[in-house]
Amino acid sequence: MAKPEPSSTNGPRSFRKHWTLRIKSQRDFWSGVLFIVLGTGFAWGALDYSFGAAAMPGPGYFPFGLGLILAFLGLTILLKSLAAEVNAGDPIGGIAWRPLLTIVSSLAIFGVSLSCLGLFLALPLLAFLSAMASEEFRWREAVVNACLLTLGSWAIFVWGLGLLIPLKPWFLGP
Repeated sequence: MAKPEPSSTNGPRSFRKHWTLRIKSQRDFWSGVLFIVLGTGFAWGALDYSFGAAAMPGPGYFPFGLGLILAFLGLTILLKSLAAEVNAGDPIGGIAWRPLLTIVSSLAIFGVSLSCLGLFLALPLLAFLSAMASEEFRWREAVVNACLLTLGSWAIFVWGLGLLIPLKPWFLGP
């Protein structure tokens, strides 16, 4: 005895057929979720600070606005991932542990070494260690990047803003 075919307009099977959302790009979907979570977290954290007014913004004004913009961008990316068809579903690959750990450790080393090595040694060290995270590491590009980053950071933070950042190693004196 043959099973009766389910009606295309009745029953739970028909509901699933018409109302199931398909993630067409996993990368965009999870990027959107991450942006929404981070943006909402920053906006929520900014609620503890004074907002001030538009003419004279307080310390919570900028992070709150930036958090909302990030969350909105995440929502846009997430909705796009449900609508735009991509090749082979654009799957998420494995976690690239080597570059992730290299970059995180280079930032930690920079944070620890800035006070004792100074900006002129700690920042190039950061640039070289971070560049080693890439499989396409080239010495010439790393040297140019380190020089430009150090010069630009000195110009903006020390000369332009007048921040008191140690420039040379502690053993060379003040």
